[in-house]
Amino acid sequence: MPQHSGFVSIIGRPNAGKSTLLNALVGEKIAIVTEKPQTTRMNIQGILNVKSKRGRPAGQIVFIDTPGVHKPDSRLNRKMMQEIHSAIESRDLILLLVDATEKFGASDEQVLDLVKRSGAPVILLLNKVDRLHKEKLLPIMESYSKLHAFQEVIPISAMKGDGLDVLVDKLIHALPASPPYFPEEQLTDQPERFLASEIIREKVLLKTGKEVPYATAVIVERYEDLPKLLRIAAAIYCERDGQKAILIGKGGEKLKQMGTSARVELEKRFDKKVYLELFVKVKPGWRQSAAFVEELDWRRQLENLTATRREE
Repeated sequence: MPQHSGFVSIIGRPNAGKSTLLNALVGEKIAIVTEKPQTTRMNIQGILNVKSKRGRPAGQIVFIDTPGVHKPDSRLNRKMMQEIHSAIESRDLILLLVDATEKFGASDEQVLDLVKRSGAPVILLLNKVDRLHKEKLLPIMESYSKLHAFQEVIPISAMKGDGLDVLVDKLIHALPASPPYFPEEQLTDQPERFLASEIIREKVLLKTGKEVPYATAVIVERYEDLPKLLRIAAAIYCERDGQKAILIGKGGEKLKQMGTSARVELEKRFDKKVYLELFVKVKPGWRQSAAFVEELDWRRQLENLTATRREE
C-alpha cells in the first residue's frame, strides 16, 4: 500500500495548546511551553512517522506549530503573523485548535477568518475537553460545526493525550499519497543551537512576570559541541535597564536560577554535560527593529553561520 505524507499546520489563538499538542504528537519536547501568550515566535516543524496496525510504514505527518494569532502591533508581532500566514499557505491540511473551555470570541473569529480564506481542508480540534462535563461537549461540537464546513470535529486533550490516536488516523488517510519527506530518525527541522536558545528563553518566561517576558529574546553566541561536553554562551536581550536588573536579580540570583534550570534540561535533552554562560544585554526597542527581529530567526542565523565559516 502507498504511504501518505504531508504538511499539517496547527493554527489557533494564543494559549490554545498548540505547542503542547505538537509535543504530544511527536512524543518528545521540541517546542517550549508556558502559560504566557506569544511563547512560540517562529514556526516549528515536528515530524511523526506513522505505522499501520500491522507495523508497516503508513506515512509521515509533518506538523507545523505556529505562533498564536494576535494583533501585529510591533515588528516582532508582524514577523510572527508572517510565520502564521506562511504556515497556512504551505500545507496540505490545517488543524484549527480551540480551547473548548472558553466561549467563542473575537480572537477565535479572527483565527477562523484566516482559515476560511485559505480555502484549505480543515479539521477542528476542541482541546482541553478533559476539563468539561461530558454533557456539555456535544452542544459545543454542534455550535462549532455550524461555523464552517470542517472535514472533522474531534475532541481532544493535548495535555492528557486523549483523542490523539483518532486524530493521527484521520490525518494519515487525509494526506496525499507520497513517500516521507524526512529521514525516519528526524523529529524536527530545528538545529540544536536554536533549540538550546528556546529552552533558555522558556526559563526566562517561567521565572519572570509582567512585561519582562515579552521584552526578552535569547541568542546563542557560542555553541561548541565536544564529545563529552557542550559549551553554550547565550545573551538574553531586554529593552530597558530596569528589565536587566530584574533578569539578573539581587546578587545575580535570578540569572543563576534561570541558568541552572536551563542547564539541567539541556543536559537531559542532549545527554551530555553542559557548560552554560548567560549574559544580559540591553537593546532598546528591539521589538521594533526589523534587522534584530530577523536575526532571531534560526534560518537567518544558520545562513550567517554558514557564511562566516566560508570566510574562515
